[in-house]
Amino acid sequence: MADASIADGSISESAEKGFSLFQPLKKLFQYLLVRVVPALVVLSVLVGIWEISCSRPGSSLPSASTVVEETIYLIQNPFYDNGGTDVGMGWQLLASLKRVAIGYTLAAIAGIALGILVGQSLWAMRGLDPLFQVLRTVPPLAWLPLSLAGFQDSQPSALFVIFITSIWPIIINTSVGVRNIPLDYRNVARVVRLNGWQYFYKIMLPAAAPYIFSGLRIGVGLSWLAIVAAEMLVGGVGIGFFIWDAWNSSRISDIILALIYVGLVGFALDRLVALLGYVVTRGTSK
Repeated sequence: MADASIADGSISESAEKGFSLFQPLKKLFQYLLVRVVPALVVLSVLVGIWEISCSRPGSSLPSASTVVEETIYLIQNPFYDNGGTDVGMGWQLLASLKRVAIGYTLAAIAGIALGILVGQSLWAMRGLDPLFQVLRTVPPLAWLPLSLAGFQDSQPSALFVIFITSIWPIIINTSVGVRNIPLDYRNVARVVRLNGWQYFYKIMLPAAAPYIFSGLRIGVGLSWLAIVAAEMLVGGVGIGFFIWDAWNSSRISDIILALIYVGLVGFALDRLVALLGYVVTRGTSK
């Protein structure tokens, strides 16, 4: 009987271990079934439509298979370097990302600071908010001639275009978040007599963080759009210049490949900021 009990216990423990190992696999399968499979199905259908519609004689655009055939070297060698602007798409994307990182970081710092000022001060809101609402409607490339005239150099001009394009949603969302801090939070801060820094760190930032990260997500998308457009005009190494150069050389397949990379990188940047917001706000920003 004792041996039977031991055997039953061993079987029970083995079953529990097997069940515990099965649970993560089940969750992974469910995630793939709900999130990944529908996207793959839609993507496959769209690629199929693209292939069929562009494979007929006289089509002005290359089919999906033609794009792969004509850009296979770029796909397999993203970091080749033949000198000058003749470099792989990996280097082109990294050059653009470097400009975006600088311009977007400056916009985030200035945007959050100005957003807090406008959100905290009624006079600042009345004086600055109308100006912000007007300037944010100016298209990104409309700033480029002015920045080229002012900086006399293409690199700081591109950074300025990124900065001036991405700063507005950060300012506006931050100011809305600061203005919407619950009155109870403000009353608690008065009761416990928090000084300015303590109120900023313990009350304002946590309460406004979801709004701030919403603005940061919009801003990073706009900054990526702006740099691609700006690089088409300022030249140099960058994915925007690559697209413009490919157009001048009638390399349509290269343009399509570059657009795919631009979309994937833009999506990755958005997800990265969203993940950072989720961690910082402990799940209140999605």
